[in-house]
Amino acid sequence: MVEVSAFLVRGASADVLTFKSDKVAGDLPMNTQADIGEIADRIRAAYRGTSIAPIRSELPDLDVDAAYSVQQRNTAFWEKEGRRVVGSKIGLTSRAVQKQLGVDRPDFGMLFADMIVGEDELVAVGRVLQPKIEAEVAFVLDRDIDLETPTVADIIRAVAYVMPALEIVGSRITNWDIGIVDTVADNASSGLFVLGGPVRRLDGLDLRAMQMRMTRGEEIVSQGSGAACLGNPLNAMVWLAGEVARRKRPLRAGDVVLSGALGPMVPVSTGDVFEATITGLGSVSARFA
Repeated sequence: MVEVSAFLVRGASADVLTFKSDKVAGDLPMNTQADIGEIADRIRAAYRGTSIAPIRSELPDLDVDAAYSVQQRNTAFWEKEGRRVVGSKIGLTSRAVQKQLGVDRPDFGMLFADMIVGEDELVAVGRVLQPKIEAEVAFVLDRDIDLETPTVADIIRAVAYVMPALEIVGSRITNWDIGIVDTVADNASSGLFVLGGPVRRLDGLDLRAMQMRMTRGEEIVSQGSGAACLGNPLNAMVWLAGEVARRKRPLRAGDVVLSGALGPMVPVSTGDVFEATITGLGSVSARFA
């Protein structure tokens, strides 16, 4: 039995951030390995614009480790194709988003350099399949974190900067009909992301107390707080750092990490203009062609 737990800051229960597994990543039977390769191929094909049916019934006992093996297979494929990993995204950290999607735990995916969108850049809605948008805190690291049981203090020492961010999530699974296995295999339903400003140090910031408001034009479409992100975005960072270290891909200096949603995600349509403001941190916007 492998167990990863974390020393947390106020606001999150330990059972939410404790991961237990009977397997080590990659320790899967040969027939499952074959299934993983076929599922990974199918998910990559969906990036051409046609969604696929849920895959959760095709993995043994809805096995999250097997789903991460699908994700890792595609990450390795894309890296060989020349895409560059620049960090990680944490998903399903908000109770509101968990309720929206019918899941009960966080997950993570890889961020690639070609997923970054500038604030002044018009985003074609078709770049992401079934796009939705959510506001988050982004972290930039200046130290490696390779501990399987990190603490909040380890995270604070490793973080160089924080800034507001928008994540444009998408799903290759038809109608967002996903469980935890579907979204993990699909790189945590990743799409694109936008970094806002100003860039700030952690000194003097209370990430838990920060209030987020996201508008579409003049309409408020999502609200939340740092406390909605596993009690504090730093808790989400602790969870992620331990998970990726256990899976032999630890966080590195220079990585960008998206903390997870601070409020409900919102569907995106052509012509939409979104702006998220996070008190004490700044604002970030995205425009869709």
